[in-house]
Amino acid sequence: MKNTEIRELSTQELIERIETESANYKMMGLNHAISPLENPSQIAKLRKTIARMKTELRKRELNK
Repeated sequence: MKNTEIRELSTQELIERIETESANYKMMGLNHAISPLENPSQIAKLRKTIARMKTELRKRELNK
């Protein structure tokens, strides 16, 4: 997900998306520990996407 797409989300949608992606990240890590993923770089991409979303959420909190 790109930064422009993240900025277009409402704050509530952003919070829900962070929760969903975090749960997905945990499951992906567990699945990778049991049997290797075809593309392990997906884990890093997902982690960076979550960080981008949290950064945008924090930016919104500071601008209020």
